Amino acid sequence: MQFDINEILRDNIKKLKPYSSARDEFQGEASIFLDANENNFGSPTDSLYNRYPDPQQWVVKKRISEIKGVPPQNIFLGNGSDEAIDILIRAFCRPGIDNIIVLPPTYGMYSVSAGINDVAIKEVPLTAAYQLDLEGIAEAIDPNTRLIFVCSPNNPTANSIIREDIETVLANFRGIVVVDEAYINYSRQKSFIQELTEYSNLVVLQTLSKAWGLAGLRVGMAFASQDVIEVLNKIKPPYNINEASQQLALQGLANIDKVNNWIRETIQEREQLAAALEALPFVQQVYPSDANFILVRTTAPRDIYSYLVNKGIIVRDRSSVILCDGCLRITVGTAEENLQLVATLKSFTI
Repeated sequence: MQFDINEILRDNIKKLKPYSSARDEFQGEASIFLDANENNFGSPTDSLYNRYPDPQQWVVKKRISEIKGVPPQNIFLGNGSDEAIDILIRAFCRPGIDNIIVLPPTYGMYSVSAGINDVAIKEVPLTAAYQLDLEGIAEAIDPNTRLIFVCSPNNPTANSIIREDIETVLANFRGIVVVDEAYINYSRQKSFIQELTEYSNLVVLQTLSKAWGLAGLRVGMAFASQDVIEVLNKIKPPYNINEASQQLALQGLANIDKVNNWIRETIQEREQLAAALEALPFVQQVYPSDANFILVRTTAPRDIYSYLVNKGIIVRDRSSVILCDGCLRITVGTAEENLQLVATLKSFTI
């Protein structure tokens, strides 16, 4: 099915003239900057944070391009993936008219961002196996459906969505399919980044918050066609990634070997933790995981959660979420943290 970005882009966004910052208008080298009303005396820190950062983050994008194999022009950097989610909804969904489709249980910010922007939310729950209900999705799509959000590996269920099912949605939907790959580094499944040239309606979200260990910097990534990236850049605030985050992100991106070692260790710990949890008498099921966390169905989720809190261990109670009755979501920690968790749980009695 042919995708035409202008069919779903809001008219006011088509006409929008983006804010032009001083650093957008000048690109190159200079010795005296008198264009941006900065404090030219410096900053009270060791770094020169008195200067505005690169609004397009080209140095960071070029490094990400080398790692991901995607041209810098196809990369958007946001204040976490949440900024990309919000801008996508604002760009393509007319408030009070259009709708998005979400597939619960899933990441909650898709619905939150839609709600903030007065965009209707259609929920098509996953199957009992935590996979796409393709028939349900097809029935939910109407002429005002603009975006479908697919989280894979999914949060909170931790499993990857069947690749062929995502491709079916991409091929048969005239709007944008957003594949959120926040946990892709821990997955057996390859990234959908490789499919960007095949599907012009595909947006892939990734982040430096998980495997890269940079959650405090709030740097999210969106990969898409140049047309979509240009829309995101048109709407974003001029300096949405601050200079400190850009510098520290570059430091992190230079340590890919360390990150890969962490990923391997996390996967090894994930398997050991899953086996240990399965042996506990109050654990009914440990779901397969392609992420850095495990979904665990128990006989007493709230009691276990409270017990762990009292012991200084915090997990996530997901038992009130659709299709997650009785479930706790447990992040895979270090070897020492996982041993302490299991030892503490062994002392729990109902």
